Amino acid sequence: MEKPWIKHYDKGIPAVIDFPQVSIDRFLKDAADKYPDRAATVFGARVGPLLLDGSLTYIELNGAVNRFAAGLQKMGIMKGERVAIMLPNCPQFVIAAYATWRIGAIVVCCNPLYMPREIEYLINDSGAGTIIVMSSLYGRVKGIRKSTCLKKVIVTNIKEYFPASLKLLFGLTREKKEGHRVDISDDKETYWFQDIIKISPDMPETVDIKPDDTSTLIYTSGTTGKPKGAQHTHASQVFNSCLLNIWAKSRKGEDIMLAAMPFFHIYGLAIILNTAIAGGLTTVLIPNPRDMKHVLMAIEKHHITYYLGVPAMFVGFNNHPERNKYDMSSLRFAASAAAPLAPEVQTQFEANTRGKMVEAYGLTETICASMNPIDNVRHNSIGVPMPNTDMKIVDADNGEKELLPDEIGEIIIKGPQVMKGYWEKAEDTAGVLHKGPDGEQGWFYSGDIGYVDKDGFFHIVDRKKDIIITSGYNVYPAEVESVLFEHPSIMEAAAVGMPDESRGEIVKAFIVLKSGENAGKDDIMAFCRERMAAFKVPKVIEFRTELPKSLVGKVLRRELRDQA
Repeated sequence: MEKPWIKHYDKGIPAVIDFPQVSIDRFLKDAADKYPDRAATVFGARVGPLLLDGSLTYIELNGAVNRFAAGLQKMGIMKGERVAIMLPNCPQFVIAAYATWRIGAIVVCCNPLYMPREIEYLINDSGAGTIIVMSSLYGRVKGIRKSTCLKKVIVTNIKEYFPASLKLLFGLTREKKEGHRVDISDDKETYWFQDIIKISPDMPETVDIKPDDTSTLIYTSGTTGKPKGAQHTHASQVFNSCLLNIWAKSRKGEDIMLAAMPFFHIYGLAIILNTAIAGGLTTVLIPNPRDMKHVLMAIEKHHITYYLGVPAMFVGFNNHPERNKYDMSSLRFAASAAAPLAPEVQTQFEANTRGKMVEAYGLTETICASMNPIDNVRHNSIGVPMPNTDMKIVDADNGEKELLPDEIGEIIIKGPQVMKGYWEKAEDTAGVLHKGPDGEQGWFYSGDIGYVDKDGFFHIVDRKKDIIITSGYNVYPAEVESVLFEHPSIMEAAAVGMPDESRGEIVKAFIVLKSGENAGKDDIMAFCRERMAAFKVPKVIEFRTELPKSLVGKVLRRELRDQA
């Protein structure tokens, strides 16, 4: 099939882009050379009605990265070794990641919410010999250290890059109470983050880094068996960063990026942080993505232009009771990914701001695969394949036949942003990354079910594993949820399958109503019956005050399904 989507690209967006064959940290050096005095990161905290934060310029950030990189080399960390980072969004994460890349070592992203058993698995699976951890989380690492391959631990306090006033206030009111003060003096090969920067040379030794060298391990959620480390290369991250700056028409050295998505997630790291640094943008770091008031205050104070997130974030934005108190007029672009975006959420966001919102699509293994063109948005669509990228719909049974437009099957993806495989899991890699219906190798089989229309816009129906089979019919939860979102009283909704003796499964909906609304079950079921086939209508409705979500804001259908 041809690529009909290319003619729907915005004006000036090429079908193929050239990208430099360099390591991902090169963008930071280039930004420091070109925009030395521009703020690279802004970081602080919300204290009641005040937002206290400070910034690091690009020249300051690059200098800290050079010294930390040199310090890692002095500690004996070599190219190819794994360095785990267990931090929230803060300058220390940026410094640690870029320093690790600068010496050719591999960043292993570790969720700060992980408990000891999960940390132990990640360390041993990746073979990480070093971990950089927040002081308040140090106890978890210390407790599992003997049962892992860890040799070195680097500890940092969240306050290290706070402005002076916030640092003083934090020290007096929260530091001890919240467990940020720890004693590492008797712990072997355990170091303070700032001590490494202070005593290290200004420049690390040069390392020969190839574009195809592994740069990052980002672990999948583990919904099907044990978590697996998706290996991204310097090239996959460099390509993605160049691509998104072109697609989103970023004004290099001018735009302001909100970083509420956590950096341990592929979305936060590759799509937000790396893209911002590649464009010389200022990144405003938000450690807690659920603190919507912090988000609103930051948008107004720093005149943020780019806001990238997940649907739950934008639902929270639209429905925040104090949103109208803040000036949102600086926002010019928003992108939503990682879960289906209801058109009502998109429309309401654009009405509340002066910006445009688009839906995008990607996975841990593929970074960004498709996105709606900014000037040609199509609702209920994940957009079109990006430049240099191909996508197809194949039969969901064996993936050997390419389907025609509007036929539902599995989405497969090929492009420079696709991972090179799962870390030391050849069998798992072969199961998802292999030959496509065109006979070419390198196609990633996503497990997502969807279709492509005649214009080349792709549409997600659901995940293979989330399909509800009732009386022999396939019901896609996202389709049910989309209808529920249209109800004027519903703020959030999730649909799952619930075992049933006669039908196999029935649809159960979990619903959060908007503040002050009191819609009942009968009203909602009647609303659904008018808009979908009877077998798709929820047979059971449960009202809740909130839905379980991951740290990045994705509704955890699996948890709801287990409860059902």
